[in-house]
Formats: sequence, C-alpha cells, structure tokens
Amino acid sequence: MIPWRKMSKLRGPRGQSWSGLGQRGRRDPGVQAQRLDKRLNVLHRKMEEADEESLTSYNKMLEFSWIFHDSALEGVVYNMEELRQALDDEVTTDTSLIPVYDEIRQNKAAIELIRELSQKKRLNISLEVIKKIYATLAPEEVEGKNPPKYRKDMPLHRMYFHDIAPPEKISYKMRQLVQWMNAAETKRATHTLRLAAKAHHQLLHIYPFPKMSGKVARLLMNLILLRGNYPPAVIHATERQRYYDALKTSDNATAKVVTEALIASMDSAIRFFEEEDKAREGRRARSA
Repeated sequence: MIPWRKMSKLRGPRGQSWSGLGQRGRRDPGVQAQRLDKRLNVLHRKMEEADEESLTSYNKMLEFSWIFHDSALEGVVYNMEELRQALDDEVTTDTSLIPVYDEIRQNKAAIELIRELSQKKRLNISLEVIKKIYATLAPEEVEGKNPPKYRKDMPLHRMYFHDIAPPEKISYKMRQLVQWMNAAETKRATHTLRLAAKAHHQLLHIYPFPKMSGKVARLLMNLILLRGNYPPAVIHATERQRYYDALKTSDNATAKVVTEALIASMDSAIRFFEEEDKAREGRRARSA
C-alpha cells in the first residue's frame, strides 16, 4: 500500500480551478497544473512499482521528516536519536526525555489518524474531526474532561505573529470554515491544493486552541491533500521565517509556500525511489 493512499484509489486531480495556486512569479497556472500532474503521475508509478521493503523505508523516512520539520516550525527541534527511539517505541531510563517521547508519539498518532481519515470513502471535515486531530496531538487537554475547548484568551507569547481571532469569535469562525470546506461549490470549483492551503491559512488565523493550532492547521491541510491523492506537503524548517511572513501577508502567499513544499516533497520521494531502483538493479547484477 502506498504510504498515503491505497493504490487502488489513485487518480489524478482533474476538473478543478487552479486559480491562485501560489505559482512562482508570473507562471501560468495551467503550466503549474501540468507540472504538478506530471510529477504526481511519475511518483504514483514509482510507488506502484516499488517493493514492500522500499515502501516501508520510504514511509519511515517520511514520518521522520514530517515530525522533525513540522515541530521545527513550532520552535521545537528534535535530534535524530530522540526521533528514532520515540518512533521505535524504545523505553528510556532518562525521565527527562519522557515528555519529549510522548510529544513525538502523539504527533505520530495524529499523522496516522489523518491517514486513516483520508481513506474513508466519504468524509465531511467537521468540527469534530478537527477537534479529534487536536485531542490526538494534545491528549492531556482532554483527559477526564469534556471534548476539547477553544482558547479563552489572547495569548501574549506565541510562535506566530499574524492577527488571530478574539476568543468570542472563534466558534463562529470555525463554523464558517467548516461550512466553506464542505460546500458543494467549494469542492467543485476549488483545486485540492488551493483548498488545502486556504483551509490551513484560515485555521491559523482563527488560532482556535490553547496550544498546537499550527500543527492542527497543517494536519488539516495534509488531510485534504491526502484525500486528493497527493502526498503530504512538508514545509521545511529552513522555510520557517518565510512561512511566518506568508501567514501575515495573504492566503495566496501561504499557498505559494505550500505549493513549493508539495513539489519538493514529490521530488524528494521520486529521487528516493529512483535510488532504490538503482540499488536493486545493482544487487541483481552482482548476483547474476
């Protein structure tokens, strides 16, 4: 099985508007569409041809990269040993590392959740779905309590510097966002990538939860991409300042960062499987 979708369900995105996809410079959106489609088709073919060992290796590499870079966007940088031990479920005797391992494993659980949701035949991305993503990332916020609550104040210290909704408007704006995402006209006229980028941008401007709103927004974005048969868009840690600036600028600026992250993710995956092909051919030649 392909790490983000079942192979039997693969299909290219068609019949949707590419308006405002965040293309570099003055590039024609139609050209951008063709480039994305071409990359996506190559990647699907590479993954369909890959053996189980290669898919497993890719899946693990993707998981490491996803958690590392997404956490770095939040100002939390894990080293590779911390990631390896946490993701391999190793037991640590260093009690100071337990909260670190818990955070990594909760992030992994949230990624697994959106992968599962992406494979449902029918899915409305409801308030309950968004809150479930949050609860998976921050289970301590809901232990022994009612469902997750929206924040009740304006945080004085946070990683992001764009304007966010006042607490009394969060509930209304969240309902608006969900209605827009699930509207028939939105699904018909808005390309998957544009929908994912804009939903993520809007959720971050609502900033609904006391913590983890950035991670929730990017997981929502990637849930939409996965359902559209794209790989996840992993925004690189080195793009952190540019990403923050885009969030302050416009949803088009944010879409540009997301589009470039998606292209980079696809290119990285294609290179991985090409290298796996070469290694496999080399082993065959040596054994002949």
